Amino acid sequence: MGKVLMYCTGVCPYCVRAERLLHARGVEEIEKIRVDLQPELRMAMMEKTGRRTVPQIYIGAYHVGGYDELAALEHSGELAMLLESD
Repeated sequence: MGKVLMYCTGVCPYCVRAERLLHARGVEEIEKIRVDLQPELRMAMMEKTGRRTVPQIYIGAYHVGGYDELAALEHSGELAMLLESD
């Protein structure tokens, strides 16, 4: 299963939803980068993704985007393939 990295904050409901969805798909470990605790990491996230909102999710080297994009991948069946392929 691919490595999952998620930029998040401590009070983001979409981050919680994303984490639940990933766990439901068998992801046991999510590397979380808390941008609310370290503001300089939000700047790094924005430079890397071009976005300022959380969550920003990576599966391996693939930038999924936020929760809406993750849910769309789940709905289309592509999330399982992405998690298995990496």
